[in-house]
Amino acid sequence: MALNTQPNLDRPDDFYEALIDMHRDLDDAQSQSANAQLILLLANHIGDYATLIEAMQHAREGVTDASVQHTDEHPLAA
Repeated sequence: MALNTQPNLDRPDDFYEALIDMHRDLDDAQSQSANAQLILLLANHIGDYATLIEAMQHAREGVTDASVQHTDEHPLAA
């Protein structure tokens, strides 16, 4: 199964609102736990190891790319 990185969400605004609502009234630890449980549920739903590894690589690159961009935008931030 190839990882689809193109916009593919049905009702993306509603999904984002539901995701924010999932975290409402949770402390940081509970929020992290909810995220971890959601990730594991979705990983189980996908089921394909290669696709999951590719998704993790994209997610990791997104975080490291964002921090590099942030540093580039703010040269004094180090």
